[in-house]
Amino acid sequence: MVGGFAVLVLGGELLVRGGSNLGRAVGLSRLVIGLTIVAACTSAPEMAVTVAASLADNPGLAVGNVVGSNIFNVLLILGASALAAPLIVRSQLVRLDIPAMIGITVVLLALALDGAVSVLDGALLLLLLVAYTGWILRIGRRSEEAAEGPRSGDPADAPRGKAVLASVGLIAVGVALLVVGARWLVEAAVTVAGALGVSDLVIGLTVVAAGTSLPELATSVIAALRGERDIAVGNIVGSNIFNIGAVLGVAAVVSDGGVPVAASVVRFDLPVALAVAVALLPVAFTGFVLRRWEGALLVAYYGAYVGYLLLDASGHDALPAFSATMIGFVLPLTGLGLLTLVLYEWRRHRGTAVARHDDGGDGS
Repeated sequence: MVGGFAVLVLGGELLVRGGSNLGRAVGLSRLVIGLTIVAACTSAPEMAVTVAASLADNPGLAVGNVVGSNIFNVLLILGASALAAPLIVRSQLVRLDIPAMIGITVVLLALALDGAVSVLDGALLLLLLVAYTGWILRIGRRSEEAAEGPRSGDPADAPRGKAVLASVGLIAVGVALLVVGARWLVEAAVTVAGALGVSDLVIGLTVVAAGTSLPELATSVIAALRGERDIAVGNIVGSNIFNIGAVLGVAAVVSDGGVPVAASVVRFDLPVALAVAVALLPVAFTGFVLRRWEGALLVAYYGAYVGYLLLDASGHDALPAFSATMIGFVLPLTGLGLLTLVLYEWRRHRGTAVARHDDGGDGS
């Protein structure tokens, strides 16, 4: 398992580097690079592991990896990135991309209500992803052309062509490493689950989900520290959309009869993934900044989620008290706090807009 993680991280690093270079070479903004190329590249480990698990008839590991990765991405990775440096959130993310992440999660939950993501369901998820990606690329190219104007006869075209070829080479090597790492990781995860008496679903939701999200973790934290905050946030939102649309979509299409989804995932884990996606909207709306204390709150909730999974898997006596505390006390207080912050920010922005209007009316 450790060897599989190491190879996955190395393959993911090459993919991220190649994908970022490719995006810059073809003239995309950092936000669009994060939402599309980097997101697709950092989702490659999930793709490799989920498809391999599905073909090996381990649907719990396949579904758990996708759902667990999406929860891990928002709660732990965005939380850790915000702890490293407060993240400035673009208005496009709040208006377009986070709602798109929420929407595709709702679609997945609806499709899984019958206990499986069928081949047709997988094709629908892929079509939604293609539509979203085309839309984002169109917006990005339009913004880039508006900022820089059309380019023709650029003497840098030849070096740019070499950069594209080098980037494609890095991506190809990264994909090869991901295939090898995914095979090792799936085989080891099944063995560990059997030895510990834990289901492959729980292993997929925790250990494997965290392992395949290591490229996202490294990319977002490093991007935040370097001031590339558009890539840090866009990578997570885009990765979650790719995980559902591409990873689970492809796994369902290539599997015989689709991917079965456990009832516990439909009852608990998918609603948690949806709640996490929805919760990111008011957090991002508060001044369009994800602050350090908000990052700490996200990390704490991931700890609570993993704690619930472990207590539930072991049938621990503390599970009822833990669940009652979270549902009756912690979650309502957090929701009330976020609602208060949103109302405060809305009133503050409204007051600023009125003040600017009054200044303009006075001729100042």
